[in-house]
Amino acid sequence: MLRDITLGQYYPADSPVHKLDPRVKLFATMIYMIALFSFRGILGFALITGMLIFMIKISKVPFSYIVKGLKAIVILLIITAVFNLLFTPTGTEYWHWGPFHLTNMGIRNAVLMTVRLIYLIIGTSLMTLTTTPNQLTDGLEKALSPLNRIHVPVHAIAMMMSIALRFIPILIEETDKIMKAQMARGADFDSGNLIQKAKSMVPLLIPLFVSAFRRADDLAMAMEARCYSGGEGRTKMKPLRYRAADRRAYLILFVFLGLVILARIFVPFSIFL
Repeated sequence: MLRDITLGQYYPADSPVHKLDPRVKLFATMIYMIALFSFRGILGFALITGMLIFMIKISKVPFSYIVKGLKAIVILLIITAVFNLLFTPTGTEYWHWGPFHLTNMGIRNAVLMTVRLIYLIIGTSLMTLTTTPNQLTDGLEKALSPLNRIHVPVHAIAMMMSIALRFIPILIEETDKIMKAQMARGADFDSGNLIQKAKSMVPLLIPLFVSAFRRADDLAMAMEARCYSGGEGRTKMKPLRYRAADRRAYLILFVFLGLVILARIFVPFSIFL
């Protein structure tokens, strides 16, 4: 399960998506999320699906590697679907028992929210898989640079996000090592009821927290030893500059968002989407 978490990991490949400016990919992710939670109707769903398939195809990241990250949120998907399915009292009612209702709107909401969550994980994973943490930091800092005028610590925010993304695969690997070491000592993480499973996680969480704090302290000492003092006055070895491909990507994004908005306005509402 731990190996299935792809968030924060980078997949090297020679693709047009990898070569895009990180600001374009950050903006594309934001546009994609807006479109994903605002579309309505089969046409809007088809537009988003088509765009997602197109981006996965040109990114040259294996689809099996992208969807591997969905295994880590299966429980969340099931809970979301069940709550929307049984706790939506509006619409045509098919079944009712106490606080539970099975209606056509409940079925619609369960399907819609599950699809949106799946597409959200795939889309955001595609951004992190095609962008290194350094590129994400530079792109975020450059995109938010106008906020420096109102004394928002943009560099510190970008640095914290970069460190957090870097620590995700490190902590996953550390958790896997600790779990294997505890299992070699006789620990059992699978059997028992929910309370017993929670108690069995204590021998795993304590060394994990100790390791995380140790790594954070080592990182702070390393940054201090290198005289790190924030982003003021710092220059970039590879400054970000827009190219023709980035401008074309922006144009495609605006056309995509416009089509989704038009589909929402002019296409009749569908009972399923």
